[in-house]
Amino acid sequence: MVTLKKYQNKKIAVYGMGLTGCSVAKTLKKLGGKIFCWDDDVKIRKKVKKLNFPLNKFWLKQNFVDNIVISPGIDINRCKIKNYLRKNLNKIITDLDLFFDLNKDCLIISITGTNGKSTTCKIIEKILKTAKYNVKTVGNIGNPILSLNKTKKKYVFILEVSSYQLQYSKLFCSKHAAILNISHDHLERHRNIKNYIKIKSRIFLAQNRSDYSYINLANRYSKSIINTFKNKKLKSKLVQINKSSYKLLIKKINNKYFKSKGSIENMAFAYRITKNLKIKDKTIIEGLNKFKGLPHRQEIVFSNKKLLCINDSKATSFDACLQSLLNYEQIYWIVGGLHKKQDHFYLKKVKKRIVKAYIIGKNISFFKKQIRKNIPFSVSNNMQNAVNNIYRDLKFSKNLKPTILLSPAAASFDQFNNFENRGNYFKNLVIKKFKQRSNV
Repeated sequence: MVTLKKYQNKKIAVYGMGLTGCSVAKTLKKLGGKIFCWDDDVKIRKKVKKLNFPLNKFWLKQNFVDNIVISPGIDINRCKIKNYLRKNLNKIITDLDLFFDLNKDCLIISITGTNGKSTTCKIIEKILKTAKYNVKTVGNIGNPILSLNKTKKKYVFILEVSSYQLQYSKLFCSKHAAILNISHDHLERHRNIKNYIKIKSRIFLAQNRSDYSYINLANRYSKSIINTFKNKKLKSKLVQINKSSYKLLIKKINNKYFKSKGSIENMAFAYRITKNLKIKDKTIIEGLNKFKGLPHRQEIVFSNKKLLCINDSKATSFDACLQSLLNYEQIYWIVGGLHKKQDHFYLKKVKKRIVKAYIIGKNISFFKKQIRKNIPFSVSNNMQNAVNNIYRDLKFSKNLKPTILLSPAAASFDQFNNFENRGNYFKNLVIKKFKQRSNV
């Protein structure tokens, strides 16, 4: 096996020993590589010792290793061994590269973009399973891509790919690759939108002439990607997605989930990719009708004739949040957390839909500045106060059903472990406050 020989007896450093790093180390060990592991966190190093992975300060010895696999969360410009890594950029590979080496004979579909990646992956998965494909969805969506158990079946792999993974990958290539959209995100790492776009574009540039690239025509930053390909650097077949072209398809779908603009965009990508796999419309529509949305993405927590409660905790930027604000009326909006660098709130189209905003989190001043000239707001500081204040302020109308919406337009790490933790906390508060009260 070529892949086994490629890594056999090679000295390979694994830098960053979280879930991804451990999955890389296990894989390389099976392939016969000589691994040398390190993590800057003392607590993680103690865990690594228990797993019997050899800890080694590999950067202290010149030309000691053949390759360096770095975890996606590591920024080589800010880590403790940045000078060493900069001098050895040619040796750096990623878990994506290892995955590709191990699965070259499989069909790989990769999805990237700022918003909607997980949902689009799962829509494609549902269609392929309906069409009786052996399919696995891996990557940034959950477990590391190298944590899969080896099976004899030949799978179609659907990968959710982040900019962090793409930044340092050198070998990875997929038959079908999509950039769903681009908006301001991760700029604390990539510094500016141009760098962010450049890194996302790598998913296309690695492809071959028999491969397909998919991009959203409506997104202004995606248009700039198309312009960069006019000099014929792109080898693959470029498929331009315009969700307005799918109106007839939408009429055939009997699934309330595909009523919002964001979900239609995700569906358009999934449809075009699966059509290129020669799947019939009847099967695609059957799969789309079976699809249920993912938790924390416009998830209905509670609904009756008087009130609707929506958990959209995954909305960690204003662009992501905007999809929800456009989708509901009479909104009592919970917003706040760690805002994204260079993010800006454009509330002109949605301000009439919002009754009031309730600001949570530690960075109150940013959200006050973005909101105060457009809509009424109050400072709630934390989620529990926000839900209590909404309960106090809530007014019912004969014409419009009010919506309590958690769509923070910010990361969660100032008050929660992650967006799932934030969303679950909101759901528990809402169920206690509203679902168990007979007067609502």
